[in-house]
Amino acid sequence: MTKLAVEFAGIKAKNPVFTASGTCGFGRELNEIFPIDKLGGMMLKGTTLQPRLGNPTPRVAEAPSGVINCVGLQNPGLQNVLEQQLPWVLQHDLAVLQNIAGSEPAEYAELAAALDKVPGLAGLEVNISCPNVRAGGMAHGADPKLAAAVVSAVREATKLPVVVKLTPNVTDIGEIAKAVEAAGADAVSLVNTFLSMVIDVKRRRPLLGNVMGGLSGPAIRPIAVRMVWQVRQSVKIPIIGMGGIETGEDALQFMMAGASAVAVAAATMVNPLAPLHIIDELAAWLEQEGVTDINEIIGAAQPRDLQ
Repeated sequence: MTKLAVEFAGIKAKNPVFTASGTCGFGRELNEIFPIDKLGGMMLKGTTLQPRLGNPTPRVAEAPSGVINCVGLQNPGLQNVLEQQLPWVLQHDLAVLQNIAGSEPAEYAELAAALDKVPGLAGLEVNISCPNVRAGGMAHGADPKLAAAVVSAVREATKLPVVVKLTPNVTDIGEIAKAVEAAGADAVSLVNTFLSMVIDVKRRRPLLGNVMGGLSGPAIRPIAVRMVWQVRQSVKIPIIGMGGIETGEDALQFMMAGASAVAVAAATMVNPLAPLHIIDELAAWLEQEGVTDINEIIGAAQPRDLQ
């Protein structure tokens, strides 16, 4: 029988397919379409200490082979997440990671300390890479020292596995990965969206309410695979790969580049069943190729001395 289960950074999942933060909220709506227990896990909607309304509209624009968003971390705030969201989603059989965001290290630490007390939470995803907020966000993730400061603060505040979400909007993503690894990260997730812009030519003004937004979808996939490949060569901690994954073959590319698991984002907007199709396609490929354990393919495309 083919084994799809993975374990990385102290996180156990029945299969390597997660949904990415910000795409499926806290799982309630997705659970109306299919049982979320079938997923390997979910990275939940990013939370901040206080509720956030997000950016002005319009927040979404179509792009060739992708979508640009500038939602701006709209969320109900930590207290609501603790009291209403997590108790519901943690009833389900999957690995749940809560994404957290702040404007300074102390805010991240406060979030981590509060979530550290939640039974059953598999880990934290530390968002230092959102391109759609004016304070913190991508600024933390683009500077190795700032990134390390946030991760160090979180590491001191929690015993949960700490996964750091990296921005692709940097010159050398491997340098940022090394900095967060040294600061205590247990794993990294990449990539977040690419800073983008659309002009409304009739109005002669930027289309999005925030002027710029983040590009996701299949347009970014080859770049994301390249970045996972590079980060695998830069650090020893595990990687969760994401960026335009729509099919099982897409997921295989990320895993062969070095990811221990993958996360599906924009594809769920087009087809909410996409994560299930990817799981089925992974199982079918493994059986076809005679591979009994999906862990055997992690990093398979890397140079032999790094496998």
